[in-house]
Amino acid sequence: MKAELTRIRMELARTVGCPNGSRLHGYEFVAPLTSDGHIDAAAWRSQKEKCRVRRFWKGEPDELGALRHVGHGWRFDYDRHETNDDEPFFKLDRHRLMTGAYVSVTEHDGIQRPFRIVETIPIHETDAA
Repeated sequence: MKAELTRIRMELARTVGCPNGSRLHGYEFVAPLTSDGHIDAAAWRSQKEKCRVRRFWKGEPDELGALRHVGHGWRFDYDRHETNDDEPFFKLDRHRLMTGAYVSVTEHDGIQRPFRIVETIPIHETDAA
């Protein structure tokens, strides 16, 4: 199964503070996905410089970082020299990243929040990343 670099947008799902979720809080990132929606760790190793993330949060400046693979886990890393800023996914190696799916991320404040994938767009070599 060949992996294809894909731009993924996920937005905050329903939480106590946002009962309807929020389009203004979330992440856009690039990852190599297999045709069934799983991240391909081998493809990531050869293309990790392209696997970037942008965290957008209303009222805060955007944060830019990278998608990292650590053991069996995945995380967003905003400063490669620090680990206290990392935001790990909950069992992302078992989840399919497809529109409509939900994943959880433990954010800087230590709270794990649910996010809904609202868009997945394959990135072609001719596209600007």
